[in-house]
Amino acid sequence: MQVSSLGSLIRNKREEKKLLMRELASKIDVDTSMISKIENGYRSPTKEQLDKIASVLNINNEQLINIWFAERIYNDLKEQSNSLDILKIVEERIKEKNTND
Repeated sequence: MQVSSLGSLIRNKREEKKLLMRELASKIDVDTSMISKIENGYRSPTKEQLDKIASVLNINNEQLINIWFAERIYNDLKEQSNSLDILKIVEERIKEKNTND
């Protein structure tokens, strides 16, 4: 399954809505260079910015949050040779937590 990057998803949705970077930036209270950095993968938006982006671009907030967290985890683990083992441990801990809730 091909997963689009957060930046490409935001860029594609912004372009579909025919918004310029500066227009999106204005609507979410950041400068245009921040939007450029987000779209090009050089910066990650804050959770608050992500919520605003979802609202302005009519993107499912849960979808954006999932991609946002996935990118954060990927960036933390991409240099680890045992990253899949780490993810399995995390998965087990989450399953255990959900079972106890």
